Order: sequence, then C-alpha cells, then structure tokens
Amino acid sequence: MPNAPSDELPINDNFPDEQLLAISIEKWFVDIVNYLVTNQTPSSWSKQDRYRFLSQVWYFMWEDHYLFKYCSDQIIRRCIPEEETRSVLAFCLEFACGGHFGPCKTAEKVLQSGFFWPTLFKDAFDFCKTCTTCQMIGRISKRNMMPLNLILEVELFDVWGIDFMGPFPNSFGHQYILLVVDYVSKWVKAIPCKTNYNKVVVKF
Repeated sequence: MPNAPSDELPINDNFPDEQLLAISIEKWFVDIVNYLVTNQTPSSWSKQDRYRFLSQVWYFMWEDHYLFKYCSDQIIRRCIPEEETRSVLAFCLEFACGGHFGPCKTAEKVLQSGFFWPTLFKDAFDFCKTCTTCQMIGRISKRNMMPLNLILEVELFDVWGIDFMGPFPNSFGHQYILLVVDYVSKWVKAIPCKTNYNKVVVKF
C-alpha cells in the first residue's frame, strides 16, 4: 500500500532574523576598578589622561565586590552604578526619609545615606524636574512673601492702657474708676475717681 501524503509541513529550525542581542552597560567606575585590581591603565590613554586618572584614583577602595570612595568630608561612601541611581533618588525624595525638599536637599540625603556617584547633583536636579509633587510645591515668590516689619522693643511700664469706667452709684463722692494696664507685664492698677477729667489722668 503506497504511503499516504502527509499533511504536516516540515519544521524549519533556521531563523534568518535570529540575532543575539547583548546589552553592554559600562559603569562609570570600570576603569577605576580595573586599575585597583590589575594596577594597569588602558594603553590608549594619553599621558595627561593617565596623570589625571592617577591623581583621583587614590580616593577609591575596592572591597568585597564594592567600590568605596573616601570623600572630602572624611566619610567613606559606596559608589553605585547608573542603573541604581534613580531608585536611590526616588527613595531619598519620596519615601520615608524624603519630603520633596528640592534637588540640593535630596542630594544631601543621598550623601547622608552613604552613596556616591559623580553626577549626583545633576541627576538630583533632573529628577526633581520630573517630579510632579516638587513642581506643584515650587518656591515662595516675592508676590507671596509677607512684608517684614520691625519688632518694637519695649520695656516694663513703657506701654500703658488707660480708661475710665463708670459712672457708678455714688460711693463716698466717687463715681468713676480709673483703670490702668501695662501691656508688657499685664500689671493692672485701679483707683476711684470723683470725675473723669483729663486732670485726673495727668495727676495719676
């Protein structure tokens, strides 16, 4: 019996468009780590590049797969790659230790957390520009500022409040009460008066 024609097509295992996509991320501290491990610099560098690099590399240390930098404020901070900077900025700006205080304060919080990368302040500024909450808060403009008034310095018995109370029913010829209050110490003095003329106040 002849073989029946097969309805199945052969499987083609060849994919002409198949490509191996490799993502190469070069961290900013690759040359520093290579020098600390191998004590060698790239041969393509000029003498000036090598001299500038060697003057800066002494502030870095390699320990347990992490790179640390001895900063100018005598604090050792861990260097992080570019792909981790956004999460660190978001944490210092938005989460528990943040408060949308602006780019400078956010960069200070990153340094206080013990992290470092060369473009820290620039990245913090760009990150705050894209933050909706930071843009809504903004700064206080001169239009919204309250005027500054001088504070009047007064001492005891410099500022008085004087007022007459009455007339009351006659009591030994007195119908009024002269009430005097010192606004600084809140000291009160009350005396009976027969009249409410200005001569009484001057005499007091």
